[in-house]
Amino acid sequence: MATLTLEELSQTLLPGQPVAGLDLGTKTIGLAVSDLGRRLATPRPVLKRVKFTQDAETLLSFAAKEKVAAFVIGLPVNMDGSSGPRVQATRAFVRTMAEKTDIPFVYWDERLSTVAAERTLIEMDVSRRKRAERIDSAAAAFILQGALDRLSSLARASEA
Repeated sequence: MATLTLEELSQTLLPGQPVAGLDLGTKTIGLAVSDLGRRLATPRPVLKRVKFTQDAETLLSFAAKEKVAAFVIGLPVNMDGSSGPRVQATRAFVRTMAEKTDIPFVYWDERLSTVAAERTLIEMDVSRRKRAERIDSAAAAFILQGALDRLSSLARASEA
C-alpha cells in the first residue's frame, strides 16, 4: 500500500488496531508500538540494519507479531523545512517497503524527536552507554506519540 496522511489513516483504522512508530537511521531502525487503544507509544528493541531485504523481513515479522495496522515513520526534515538526503532516503525506503506490504505508511515530521528523546532519557538518569542503545527506539516512541495525540484529536473533532 502507498502512503496515507494521518487524516486518511484516522478514517481507515478500526478499534483495537495498534500502530507502529519507526525512526529510520543509517545503522538502526528505532521501533515503538501503540497500545490497542492507541493512547500510549511504547519503545521496542532497536533493529540493527543489515541490508534492505533482511530489514524488511524483520520489520514485517515485527508488524505481524504486533498486529500492526500502520507505520508512522519519522521524516527527518531540516530545521528550515527543506528536504535533505535523509528525507530522500526515508521516502525511498517507504516506496520499496510499499512493494512488500499492504500496511500503510504515514510520514510524521520528526524534527527534534531525537533531542526530546535524549532529554527524557537523561531525566530518567539513564547512563550514556544505555542511552546510546535506546535513543532510536525512544525517538520512535516520541514520533509515534505525536501521531497518536493527533489521531486522538481528530477522533474528538469527528465526534463533535
